[in-house]
Amino acid sequence: MIGDRNAVALRTARALRAVRAVRAVPAPVTSALIVLCCLIFVVGPAAGLDPAYGTGERLLLAQRAYFRRWGVIPAELFTGAPRAALTPATALFVHGSWVHLLGNMLFLYVFGAMTEERMGRLQFTLFYVGCGYLALLGYAAAHAASGQTLVGASGAISAVLGAFLYLFPRARVTSLFPFLFFLPLRFPAWVVLPFWAALQWLAAGRSTQGPGVAYLAHVVGFGLGFAYAWVRFGGTAGLPGGSGPRVKVTPAPASEGENQP
Repeated sequence: MIGDRNAVALRTARALRAVRAVRAVPAPVTSALIVLCCLIFVVGPAAGLDPAYGTGERLLLAQRAYFRRWGVIPAELFTGAPRAALTPATALFVHGSWVHLLGNMLFLYVFGAMTEERMGRLQFTLFYVGCGYLALLGYAAAHAASGQTLVGASGAISAVLGAFLYLFPRARVTSLFPFLFFLPLRFPAWVVLPFWAALQWLAAGRSTQGPGVAYLAHVVGFGLGFAYAWVRFGGTAGLPGGSGPRVKVTPAPASEGENQP
């Protein structure tokens, strides 16, 4: 019994040190991902800032061509073409609108740093890209006949949320709920994040193959992230007997994967 208590105390101390460290130490991979996504968006046609893409119909055609080049097209993904096989990776860094970009980057900023610090930079990078790729692949497999393009970091960021839930289940998340007049309320991650995942699952069951949010990519990414953290960090995650760190996040409809027309 004494040995068990000592082991729990040691794991708790390590977890607390990790939480303190992540709040003091920058998260270079998370920061780099945010900067990269923002830069790619700003120089692309979706931002509407570069006059070289034109305006009106010309801009719309440029956006469609851009999304088809770098986004996932389920109907083409399983044809065996090497270029198509790379699109689940390139699509992670392409976003369809300012709202799409800012919503994704907000969630990555809030939940990415602590997850990166816990995993380590290299492992977090591989985790982010790998889970993001598989999440988009899973969505494409479920909509294999669709010719719509899919872009966005949704699957990868949802995987970060899943891993965060396992690694820091008692972290206090401050949320704003529209149906409660945006009253800020604090709940542990094990309450907020499963609730978010359940909403994505319900929305995925009602969604179609047309343009919109790829909720299924969220669900797949979240499950992959949680499963990875469970396998990789089983027995060392969470904060036994503590309330955990406090994390503030605006409850936008979360990291969005977006089908483009």
